[in-house]
Amino acid sequence: QVQPVESGGGLVQAGDSLRLSCAASEPTFISYAVAWFRQGPGKEREFVSGINWSGDKTFYGDSEKDRFTISRNNARKTVYLQMNSLKPEDTAVYYCAATRAFLEPPREVDHYDYWGQGTQVTVSS
Repeated sequence: QVQPVESGGGLVQAGDSLRLSCAASEPTFISYAVAWFRQGPGKEREFVSGINWSGDKTFYGDSEKDRFTISRNNARKTVYLQMNSLKPEDTAVYYCAATRAFLEPPREVDHYDYWGQGTQVTVSS
């Protein structure tokens, strides 16, 4: 069992950058595939990006792959999401999720066992 904790959200202007962090204190966190999801107002939670346990395989949603970069530092038990060229439509609560049931991070919400509390990202135009 792990408890991911997100940080790094905030209010920025369109075109700015943010780096989100997802950290856990449990040493086993390094063995989990981790993904970022987001949920905008009135929308369903959607897959943003995912990374396997070793960090050598990364995955992105269609609208994020040219602007966002996911990475992890297992020595720090932390997964990062670097978001560049932010747009107002990126406004959402961003959640970190972890699973050990899959070698590669799935895109489906239901496949994740552990979730963080979320961090708000607001992009003004």
